[in-house]
Amino acid sequence: MNDPLSLFPPGTRLAPDGQIVLGGCLVEELADQYGTPALLVDEGALRMRARRYREGLSARWPDSRVAFASKAFPCTAVYRLLVEEGLGVDVASGGELTLALAAGADPADIVMHGNAKTEEELLLAVDAGVGLIVIDNFDDIDRLERLVPAGGVQGVLVRFTPGIQPDTHAAVSTGQAGSKFGLLEPEARQAIARLRGSDRLRLDGVHVHVGSQIMDTKPFLQAVEAVADLGEFAVYDLGGGLGARYTYTDVPPSIDDYLDTLVTAARQLLPATARLLIEPGRSMVAETGVSLYRVVTVKHGTPTFVAVDGGMGDNLEVSLYGQRFEATVATRVGAGDPCILVGRHCESGDTLSTHVPLADPQPGDLIAVPATGAYTYSLSNNYNGARRPPVVFCRDGRSRAVVRRETYADLMRRDLP
Repeated sequence: MNDPLSLFPPGTRLAPDGQIVLGGCLVEELADQYGTPALLVDEGALRMRARRYREGLSARWPDSRVAFASKAFPCTAVYRLLVEEGLGVDVASGGELTLALAAGADPADIVMHGNAKTEEELLLAVDAGVGLIVIDNFDDIDRLERLVPAGGVQGVLVRFTPGIQPDTHAAVSTGQAGSKFGLLEPEARQAIARLRGSDRLRLDGVHVHVGSQIMDTKPFLQAVEAVADLGEFAVYDLGGGLGARYTYTDVPPSIDDYLDTLVTAARQLLPATARLLIEPGRSMVAETGVSLYRVVTVKHGTPTFVAVDGGMGDNLEVSLYGQRFEATVATRVGAGDPCILVGRHCESGDTLSTHVPLADPQPGDLIAVPATGAYTYSLSNNYNGARRPPVVFCRDGRSRAVVRRETYADLMRRDLP
């Protein structure tokens, strides 16, 4: 279970000299070409996961669609790739909507979320022809009824908060009573009744999402049971939330187990004529990404600190959620003494991984951190004037940058005299 390569994208291997080969590309060559830190994405692995989701859901429930929860990796190239694979897109802001449209997403296959959607964002969605807007509160209804032009009709879903609290970090739990998202049952029923009387908003159905990084299927079953009690609708959006494998001890349900749970419950509880939507995010992209760093300095002692040229500027998940990541020297994989892998930012909390075995780390060595495809790009920042890293797609021995590294000029681009 403690094989570092088991956490990397499928097909990752070691070259004869011991260095990692990702998507057919040698990590030393990638570091030389693109620099470090860099976020590497195995394009083939990402396409494979998209197909497993799309084909798995359609085989079980033909009238269905997978919409990528794009907050996990809102990069134009990622949107484009997943659209090419037949997925729709879930957006949660005007920015994500703009990126999705630029990538070629069909507006009719876009679902727009948000607990505090501004009038500007709603107008952008209506004008673009977004297929479904998720009603999170009564103000959404008020605004949309003003913004949808006379004679126009906008499809909407009501987000239902079912009072389910899965075993996950509080910051990514969204279905419990007291959540800022959605409407509890009495308010959800009020919204449904009001929308059924609207001449500009078409109630297509309901939406439920109970959280992220969920490591068992029970909460998903409970969510279907809860949403079924609201009545019969044309569309049921069952959200996302399936966990990803970050560490050696993580054992998330497989995509097949997850889909079996949802569809078995849907067959028992939902109308056979309904359309099912799901919105995977983290579980779509996390395990397809690898962060590559270079060691800057090593402080030997108890503990031994290994400091790299990135950190909380490109991976904020450790600081925000306490997420555990594993790591390895990219040219001497596995084994070694426990170290604390830290970043270069001026915070004691700038830690990438604790007690992680690294084989004789030295300044100049490359460090690979697997399972960083979700939320690292989304949450990247300019703390200490850090320049956000490039995103590099790797496939069949070829690589290409799809997002360039920021420059110092970029840091000043929005400054005014």
